[in-house]
Amino acid sequence: MAGHRVAHATLKGPSVVKELIIGMALGLAAGGLWKMHHWNEQRKTRAFYDLLERGEISVIPVEE
Repeated sequence: MAGHRVAHATLKGPSVVKELIIGMALGLAAGGLWKMHHWNEQRKTRAFYDLLERGEISVIPVEE
């Protein structure tokens, strides 16, 4: 029974390169999602103003 050794992982400090790569990947993913959201909102706004210009819809102000 004597002499059995178990390999334990040694704790190291944070890897700067790994953290930079993970941070850039997360930043690019979040930026891509934000741009997709922005393009979708821009498309909806453009469609609204196109319909308004063609006279297919109208905007009536509510008087209070």
